Amino acid sequence: MRSPWSHQLSVIFGRRPPLNWLLLCIVSVLALIAILGSFSPKTLDPVDSSSIPDIYQNYRRLREHVASDYLVIRSLSQGITHPRELDLCGKERENYVPCYNLSANLLAGFLDGEEFDRHCEVSRVESRCLVRPLKDYKIPLRWPAGRDVIWSGNVKITKDQFLSSGSMTKRLMLLEENQIAFHSEDGMIFDGVKDYTRQIAEMIGLGSDSEFLQGGVRTVLDIGCGFGSFGAHLFSLKLMTVCVAAYEVFGSQVQLALERGLPAMIGNFISRQLPYPSLSFDMVHCAQCGIIWDKKDGAFLLEVDRLLKPGGYFVLTSPTSKTQRGSLSAKKRIMFTPVEEFTLKICWSLLAQQDETFVWQKTADVHCYASRVLISFISAGIHPEDFFEDSQVWSSALKNYWSLLTPLIFSDHPKRPGDEDPLPPFNMIRNVMDMSAHYGGLNAAFLEAKKSVWVMNVVPISAPNTLPLILDRGFVGVLHDWSNLNSSLISSKTVLNSINVRTIHLLKIRDVDQLVLMSGCEPFPTYPRTYDMLHANGLLSRHFNSEKCDILDLFLEMDRILRPEGWVVLCDNVRAIEKARTLATQIRWEARVIELQNGNDQRLLVCQKPFLKK
Repeated sequence: MRSPWSHQLSVIFGRRPPLNWLLLCIVSVLALIAILGSFSPKTLDPVDSSSIPDIYQNYRRLREHVASDYLVIRSLSQGITHPRELDLCGKERENYVPCYNLSANLLAGFLDGEEFDRHCEVSRVESRCLVRPLKDYKIPLRWPAGRDVIWSGNVKITKDQFLSSGSMTKRLMLLEENQIAFHSEDGMIFDGVKDYTRQIAEMIGLGSDSEFLQGGVRTVLDIGCGFGSFGAHLFSLKLMTVCVAAYEVFGSQVQLALERGLPAMIGNFISRQLPYPSLSFDMVHCAQCGIIWDKKDGAFLLEVDRLLKPGGYFVLTSPTSKTQRGSLSAKKRIMFTPVEEFTLKICWSLLAQQDETFVWQKTADVHCYASRVLISFISAGIHPEDFFEDSQVWSSALKNYWSLLTPLIFSDHPKRPGDEDPLPPFNMIRNVMDMSAHYGGLNAAFLEAKKSVWVMNVVPISAPNTLPLILDRGFVGVLHDWSNLNSSLISSKTVLNSINVRTIHLLKIRDVDQLVLMSGCEPFPTYPRTYDMLHANGLLSRHFNSEKCDILDLFLEMDRILRPEGWVVLCDNVRAIEKARTLATQIRWEARVIELQNGNDQRLLVCQKPFLKK
């Protein structure tokens, strides 16, 4: 016999209540639990200030669970099934960097060194899987200890490769069991590097390297940075130094620099223009970087000139020679006469020469550029009000992020066997990528909060080009297309119907049957496990409206470049966050949805990548 209550329900809704009504009931119960939990008897009694954060965190956590459970229930009500978790990739992809495929590049007709470069347009789609950590991988030491000591098992360089390296490398690196140390026994940087930077400072008319900032040098591009010791020292002087080096299978300069917590990215200076706007850097540095500067009719020097701001410096240290002093001077004169002649044509002046080091300065005289076309580095359409508002928003948002991460780290962070308790969050994060940087507001907020991090500010090509402004603020930034075309092998007939002959010629394809067009999310030019935190605001919703990129491929790329136990913070609308949460589960991230207190449909998705064992 049915109760009167159930009889009334059957009268109102029929014999079977609708699923939407059940959904509303479940959400209401969860919300009631959250409200009652926030008004426990303890909150009515006088409490000291030390207990307030616990009450706030518990209440916030209940709200987070309500939001997460709501998305799960909504997905079930809509018949959305959660796909299975992706498998781990094989051992051969432990150091996988997409778009670098020598055999495919050779088939496509790339020669003269370009076969070693990045060519996403001729890369095949690999099976979807999660790039696993190396066998001996360990969580990097926290900054600043991680700047001077790294785990050798985290990078692809062996003891034999280290011992076979040059004398300069041996002075800057000490291999000790399973660690590589970049400092002397007393913990100080080698005198050779400090003497070298002081020498450069004196050559440009400064008293010491501590005066670089006063002398107008804030941003430095280091081409072929070795293992980052030059940049590490400049960082201690508060100069933003970016390492750019070509892709290397073993002993990569970029991989080692990022492992030390120093800004770096893969970029072949020789074969193509770097993804920075004109007039971006105060100094370009090359110490034994392997570039023959007078080749290709001075094209390499023209690229340096494009990147340098007026009044900027080009520092070149030539390869060390074992010839006698007299013949060395003659060799220098033969080597640098063509370079010196070309620098005069592009308005450079040779400031000084000491030993193996030369310093040129790009003139600030506008009359010298009368016959040349200059690209303005001031972005159009930037209003001061928008810029100020952006800065205020991110200053508040960063505090919110940190208040969210702190309880997660201390309450949910799995303690690894033999490790100490987790350190505060400002030491757990060093390399940060803002995947949709806008004006660089998140970067500015980090600096204002005195967090010991650096940010790779990525400006999507589909967004307004604010990169010149970001670089002018003294930050690191790069243009990148997150939503390029997907990779698929297509026939010659399809090629001829979809692209023109000029495109085939530019790609240097000899046989169109071998052409592979990129049709997926474009990977970022870096090695696996190189960032501690990824952030994106509004990036996902833009991808959902694009047919160029499968959002799962974007998440796989994020997982590839994120270190184990690294963090992902995504801010977007409810629909985007709902789908992102499903994808995060598929790639094994621990994910939480956070409801923002701004009255709109924006949500945060805070994820952590687990340390997956083999």
